[in-house]
Amino acid sequence: MFSPLLQSIIDREGFEAVNHETLATAAQTHEFAMVFFPGDAERLAESNDVAVVLPELSKALMGKVATLVVERDSERELQRRYLFNAFPAIVFLRRGDYLGVLQGILDWADYLDQIPDILGREPSDPPPFKFPDGCGVAPESLRH
Repeated sequence: MFSPLLQSIIDREGFEAVNHETLATAAQTHEFAMVFFPGDAERLAESNDVAVVLPELSKALMGKVATLVVERDSERELQRRYLFNAFPAIVFLRRGDYLGVLQGILDWADYLDQIPDILGREPSDPPPFKFPDGCGVAPESLRH
């Protein structure tokens, strides 16, 4: 289930909702796709912030990049596939193959700078999972 705001954006813009079973097929039908992982909008204020930016990104990309929105019950399984470490996130794919990810809300100029770079990459495996800062192993002085 999506936040009411995100659901209204999906309905208005005609974005496709996908899950772990339908994403691969949906992504392969598009040259490029940006796959939005909103996360829990009740816990993450940035979730709705990024949701509001999606239609503007779609317009800025002149409709050349399909927007897919991952259903909440499939987010964790797909997160393990793409190895990003924070929600909300937008994963970019070319014919279903991984190109890159943006996490959290960014300044508009950063989107306009980073997305063309990501779309210009060759598909690859996602980079190894990295724990967010502050989630590492406790310093030796704290271990018993």
